[in-house]
Amino acid sequence: MANNEFPALSGKEFLIMELLESNGEMFGLEMVDRSEGELKRGTIYVTLGRMLDKELLESWEQKGDNGAGPRVMYSATDRGKRIFKAQEIALKYLNMGGW
Repeated sequence: MANNEFPALSGKEFLIMELLESNGEMFGLEMVDRSEGELKRGTIYVTLGRMLDKELLESWEQKGDNGAGPRVMYSATDRGKRIFKAQEIALKYLNMGGW
């Protein structure tokens, strides 16, 4: 990415950041459940992987409850939070609302 290029989030990335901003750390299927149909089971982990590659998120494994297997938890990095806030402000300024 060029230094002068605005680091924009896709619609799904913006929604994930919005969910993490309002709920704190979450696991992938929890995001699907809370997205009101916007995120799908088949694509959530591809999007999360892309966001990890862009250093927008960090992840770690958490032990499952009641004998359930471990799950991967996600939270926004400082970089991810800054990009999300900048895009949120830009969208409001342009009177475009959200995605």
